[in-house]
Amino acid sequence: MRILITGGAGFVGSRLALAFREAGPQDEIVALDNLRRRGSELNIPLFKKNQIEFVHGDIRSADDLNDLKGNFDVFVEASAEPSVLAGLSGSPAYVLQTNLTGTLNCLELARKRAGMMVFLSTSRVYSIQPLRELALREGSTRLELKADQKFSGASEKGVAENFPTHLPRSIYGATKLASELVIQEYADTYGMKAVINRCGVIAGPGQFGKVDQGVFTLWVANHYFGKPLKYTGFGGQGKQVRDLLHPLDLFDLIQTQIRQIQSLGAAEVYNVGGGTEVSTSLCELTAICQQVTGRKIEIASDTQTTSVDIPLYISDNTKVSQALGWKPKKSIKDIVENIHQWIRQNEVDLRPIFGGES
Repeated sequence: MRILITGGAGFVGSRLALAFREAGPQDEIVALDNLRRRGSELNIPLFKKNQIEFVHGDIRSADDLNDLKGNFDVFVEASAEPSVLAGLSGSPAYVLQTNLTGTLNCLELARKRAGMMVFLSTSRVYSIQPLRELALREGSTRLELKADQKFSGASEKGVAENFPTHLPRSIYGATKLASELVIQEYADTYGMKAVINRCGVIAGPGQFGKVDQGVFTLWVANHYFGKPLKYTGFGGQGKQVRDLLHPLDLFDLIQTQIRQIQSLGAAEVYNVGGGTEVSTSLCELTAICQQVTGRKIEIASDTQTTSVDIPLYISDNTKVSQALGWKPKKSIKDIVENIHQWIRQNEVDLRPIFGGES
């Protein structure tokens, strides 16, 4: 099998590339990335060691994609400007060009030279106002969903695929939703095989976490390196909740989708996340980090909430579980332990990257 992964040196792309290699020693794997995010260059030696071809290119450039040789059985589109804060305090040009224009370039490659496309979208396609108006109750360590919700697609299980997307959802979310729509049109018009995974928070080893993207990995790293953190927004108590997905659980799903692509609907959309079973508040995560790292750090409080912050997001995985029999296997503690082990094993390389974060 020949596999192309765009955004291949990023966190998710690199973990998928390595997982594909372990699962298919004879497969030909090509990872394309512009190496814009600091730390992504550390994956290049890993690729060489595992016989993964690395191409330094940018999906914003159609020529970079056209220069790739041959056809591909599977095209995983994992590239993105992933920060929900992108464009809020300056030009939105990069996020628009990467997440929208880049997708169009990728679609043209997929239409001509790929057997199927797996597009990694985001839970951020859902509108912020309805997410902020979810009916919640406050527990001692987290916010919790109530049984009765006023929006379609919302329940105690979390947010399903029919939750509102028609109201503003951030520039980042808008680019991903627009990309989804165009992918569906390509699938219908050209008979292109595609699947769209709306991922919740993906967290695990290999992620160079920052405050605006990858905060859960940053939480583990700051505990490891003894750096302070801050609970921000919604009262500054750390009770806001997200579900987490380990990249190996995502890989298991993609493997299933590749095997069953012929039976799936055209560009079918699935919510993919940890669900209620693999969810955590920052407050709860702090306790797990203390247990795993053996270190307690200073955590400040800031009650200010930004315009794109939401109190809770949990993926309702019912559709993908029923259709494909998939469910995540890695627990929150598993994820924290895996991140901790990765940092410990690569401390010399990672200290400069995480050393400036707070």
